[in-house]
Amino acid sequence: MTNQANEPGCGEIPDLAGKHLVLGLTGGIACYKSAELCRALIKAGATVQVVMTAAAEQFITPVTMQALSGRPVYTSQWDSREANNMAHINLSRQADAILIAPCSADFIAKLLHGSASDLLGLMCLARPIDKVPLLVAPAMNREMYAHPATQRNLRQLEADGAKVLGVGTGFQACGETGDGRMLEPWQLMEDIIAFFVPKALAGQKVLVTAGPTYEAIDPVRGITNLSSGKMGFAIARAAREAGAEVTLIAGPASLPTPRGVARIDVISAQNMLDAVMLRAQSATVFIATAAVADWRPAVPSTQKIKKDGSRQPPQLQFTENADILATVARLATGHAGKPFCVGFAAESHDLHENAQAKRLRKNVPLLVGNIGPDTFGQDHNALLLVDAQGCTEVPRASKLLLARRLVREIATRMSALGLAQQNVQDISLGNS
Repeated sequence: MTNQANEPGCGEIPDLAGKHLVLGLTGGIACYKSAELCRALIKAGATVQVVMTAAAEQFITPVTMQALSGRPVYTSQWDSREANNMAHINLSRQADAILIAPCSADFIAKLLHGSASDLLGLMCLARPIDKVPLLVAPAMNREMYAHPATQRNLRQLEADGAKVLGVGTGFQACGETGDGRMLEPWQLMEDIIAFFVPKALAGQKVLVTAGPTYEAIDPVRGITNLSSGKMGFAIARAAREAGAEVTLIAGPASLPTPRGVARIDVISAQNMLDAVMLRAQSATVFIATAAVADWRPAVPSTQKIKKDGSRQPPQLQFTENADILATVARLATGHAGKPFCVGFAAESHDLHENAQAKRLRKNVPLLVGNIGPDTFGQDHNALLLVDAQGCTEVPRASKLLLARRLVREIATRMSALGLAQQNVQDISLGNS
């Protein structure tokens, strides 16, 4: 599975532009994923220097990794290509981070004990800890992963300052099923990109709604809309990148859950309202991105409505759905349970006027307007930010880029209101 949101649009700066990464490979069948990961890092704008252990060479060749990275691969601490014969010093000093993927149980143990028996271990030991972070993507059999020694080593590795990226669950090359698989390249990419994003929402609990709702007419028919959920999912990802604890309440949407985001699937507007209100008082930010149906059939049929031969359509009675955003915004001012509310308005015309009117009607500090037919199902969008001071147009860009811009806007506004941690004050809205 790939995540298309990683693909930069025309004129957009790639997510890892200017970053130089050392990609370390240790022994394991997951080395085949490292080839795709290397390619993805390059496409995201990074430069990649591959370093392989002797065990890694049993699973994938240096020639393959050289072709993908565009750089000679290093395998020995005695590599004579370095004029001073100190590859472990030179390579580590040039890196913005060292990523070991896959990282075997054996190499995790070596890292823990500071082993320097090969170039990769020597380089990790010699890196400036305060300047060159170490990211580790474990990969091993489920029993090896669950072993107390491995779990103890991983905990200590994190205590020593390394970032352990976690593991996947599923079928393993040995034929067993369980935890220990290396994460898929797209999952690692999300984690790596998030690692470098300033944590403007650190300590915040963000609640996001996304996608359409579905209001049943009968067991096989219903009322919905064309919202894909892409904007809301992008916002959830961007908020998580910015350090927030994120819960995503999603209507019917066929999208992968962003890494590190807790997802709750709902169907109807009432389902979404119930899920939101259970969590709204513990959230510090509420972003109502979902395209919620304004109306629903008052009494859905318990059986499929059949044609009766009269050619007359069935007469449906409708009742209004509760306004989720307005309901959250009405929580008592100053109450610990009232989050900073951000609404969305999907309009078909007169965007400025309708969006400003909706902001006042909902009584929220920030409302984001867009033209629904131009954005539903699309990977790109253009936004209108509406607040008490007026309207700001944000030009068309990928939804992920727009989501990151919106997150920075929210962080800065919360900082101005004294609602966020001090570190958000340094965020620049001019950086995309």
